[in-house]
Amino acid sequence: MRWNRIRTATAVSAAVALSLVACGGPKATPGGGTSSEGAATAEANAAVNKVFSPSDKKGGTLRMAITELWDSTDPGDTYYGLSWNLVRNYVRPLMTFKAVPGAEGAKPVPDLAEAPGVPSDGAKTWTYKIRKGVKFEDGTEVTSKDVKYAVARSLDKATLPSGPTYFNDFLLDVPAGYSVYKDKSLAGVAKAIETPDDQTIVFHLKKPFASFDYFAQLPSTAPVPQAKDTGAKYKEHPIATGPYKFESYDANKGMALIRNDKYDASTDPDSGRKALPDKITVAFNVNGTDIDNRLIAGDLDVDIAGTGVQAETQAKVLADPKLKAHTDNVPAPRLNFTVLNSDVAPLDNVHCRKAVLYAADHEGYQRAYGGPIGGDIATNLMPPLVTGAQKFDDYGFETDKNGNVDKAKDELKQCGQPNGFATNITYRSDRPKEKAVAETLQQSLKRAGINLSTKPYPTGDYTKLYAGKPDFAKNNKLGLIVYSWGADWSDGFGFLSQIVDSRVIKPTGGNSNLGIKIPEVDQLIDKALSTTDEAARNQIWVDVDKKVMEQAAALPGIWAKGLLYRPDTLANVFSNDGQNMYDYAAIGLK
Repeated sequence: MRWNRIRTATAVSAAVALSLVACGGPKATPGGGTSSEGAATAEANAAVNKVFSPSDKKGGTLRMAITELWDSTDPGDTYYGLSWNLVRNYVRPLMTFKAVPGAEGAKPVPDLAEAPGVPSDGAKTWTYKIRKGVKFEDGTEVTSKDVKYAVARSLDKATLPSGPTYFNDFLLDVPAGYSVYKDKSLAGVAKAIETPDDQTIVFHLKKPFASFDYFAQLPSTAPVPQAKDTGAKYKEHPIATGPYKFESYDANKGMALIRNDKYDASTDPDSGRKALPDKITVAFNVNGTDIDNRLIAGDLDVDIAGTGVQAETQAKVLADPKLKAHTDNVPAPRLNFTVLNSDVAPLDNVHCRKAVLYAADHEGYQRAYGGPIGGDIATNLMPPLVTGAQKFDDYGFETDKNGNVDKAKDELKQCGQPNGFATNITYRSDRPKEKAVAETLQQSLKRAGINLSTKPYPTGDYTKLYAGKPDFAKNNKLGLIVYSWGADWSDGFGFLSQIVDSRVIKPTGGNSNLGIKIPEVDQLIDKALSTTDEAARNQIWVDVDKKVMEQAAALPGIWAKGLLYRPDTLANVFSNDGQNMYDYAAIGLK
């Protein structure tokens, strides 16, 4: 999961977009220089893991936009990195990634909880104390029961299909298909979650997990009052505990957050939240080039996707030293890749899958994301920024950057398809970079006799209804599934578990594992979870990576970087290793 899997080119009318992004805030001066307030002069990479234009100034409207529709504002039903970044402004989970630059921003710190979790029973039981004085936007004080309900509701993957499955996978004795909407007394999670008093919550796991504080920073631990839960409609107005609350939400146009007057900063000493703007607006479904042009013109403050400007804009800004001074090339523990769906014949044969890996144009894959500045050619799954990751290149991707047709044809003979085969490739229709990937693979695989037909689907339902729904993917012969993935947190488990463990695949859809089913991988994951020595555990995750590549279950594309554009309008702007984009809990305006 967790990562921003965003970039599209779907347009909406200028009137809709401007109504959401042009309301307030200062203008930028294209090309940079010193602001009228004497802020720092713009320079390239000035906000990469360090603060550019430090500020505590409050006020103004932070104007953001995105090229697609939002997956969900419901903290229990969201799995986009950009959403997890923004959600910290309106809800408070038990723990959170601290809003500071650099590596410190990847460390979970207490948020709603007073302190990190206290383990017992060999790390199968975890206890947290809730801070006193934290209130919902209606003035009601938050209790441990509200956190219990929030986690319990997130288990219902029929109603809330898009969030991670960590709690489903680890909590003790949760019934299959559990739903709080059928079990209003929460009897079904009585063994899994206890609340002995209003300030204490205890989680019981079916297997040890020594890094449970990472689970506790998931948005799904942010409290939800049971009486105000509206199920799938809760995303229309999540009840705030953070410094902002919802003023408006339109699923097709955008949303606006305003200050939450019930938020008490004295109850929030550890998170690093700044809450600088008076208002935050997010426009949905805005053309990608329009977003870039408005950033350069100063009519927009942030492309909330955090993955970088469009290819044509990239060329423009890199060619102009004044514009380049406003860019930050932010590396991320993120992989842009393509799953080879073993449910679709003949990709159920490992040699047919290897033929795809050998035939692929890896330089073309990189070019689809803007060339080297968009990321490095990936030779295996785990990006170098993941703790303990090791680079290996068993298929010679760096040697044969444009593919090796002879080796591909040899693998086709071994899989009984000497003349090649036909299958479908799917990508998110509102992401032009993924479309470019599909077209690159279509061209390069054809050289070996592998013919791809494109099947694009919209981002909003890509994992819910299409590529991430196993029956649909199989019945529609989605053999190649273009996707991207970033670490939920930066270790082997945080990066790999949700995309390679076959046991997290749900028949109802909403999956992030899009078809990797390798029993040896599942066994290695269990071994890693029971290994307390960090170095040994990291090596097991490398073994997982190697096993997936050995089975050719995925085609690594690039280890991603994003070329972000930083307008003169912004203050206190930085990236960190927790968000790998600008941190939206600290950013402000000049």
